[in-house]
Amino acid sequence: TFNRPLVLNAVDWSLTYHFSKAIARAEADETARAVIVRGAGRTFCAGGDLQGSKRPDDLEPVNMLDTVLRIWRMPKPVIASVRGHAVGQGVEIAGMCDFTIAAEDAQFGEIQIRHGFPPPMLVTPFLVGTKQAKELMMTGDLFDAQTALRMGLVNRVVPTDQLDDATRAFAARLVSLPPTTVALNKLLVNRVHELAGFVDGMQWRDDPVLNELASATRGDTVSAARLDTLREQGWEAFKRQRDEHHR
Repeated sequence: TFNRPLVLNAVDWSLTYHFSKAIARAEADETARAVIVRGAGRTFCAGGDLQGSKRPDDLEPVNMLDTVLRIWRMPKPVIASVRGHAVGQGVEIAGMCDFTIAAEDAQFGEIQIRHGFPPPMLVTPFLVGTKQAKELMMTGDLFDAQTALRMGLVNRVVPTDQLDDATRAFAARLVSLPPTTVALNKLLVNRVHELAGFVDGMQWRDDPVLNELASATRGDTVSAARLDTLREQGWEAFKRQRDEHHR
């Protein structure tokens, strides 16, 4: 469970660290045959925390990409249970899970482009295809749960008050099946995407040209102005400016 509800489970070093440890425990636990990822409170994950504190020097650095690739490679099925917002890193983490069950009130989007950040995890093109991936990633628009279902971002949409029960029921169905075959079929589907370059795509920052371009994004005029607003006027002013032209 992402447990920073006061900031809508925004991703900082603390959430990344504890999520990494939780996934490692779930993978090692022989009694756990399915894993559910959810957010505490009213939302799944609001993306990266732009006002997060610095990681303590004595704490080992943990990379979110390494954690979601662990989800990808582990034999156990992993289900994202999404209510409220799954945006930025939130939509990408949900996308890296094997299944996504969404509440009717859920909203999805790659909104980090609004303040000049590229996607930390390049999973969206593999989920929805070229045209819709570009719409998600190049507009920063939000999409409701039914639209996300049609796009292929989610597997099922359920009434908001039934999300927890529906997610547990889906997990129970998976657990009732032969575990070795479930694991094999997960890895077979993943292998198809790996042959198409999935892992290389996820590690796009290893490309020096793309990484240099990504490093320059915060310095462009729009990004710099919006981040200045955040520093000087606070979150609400930043949010108004960021979201002015978006639905």
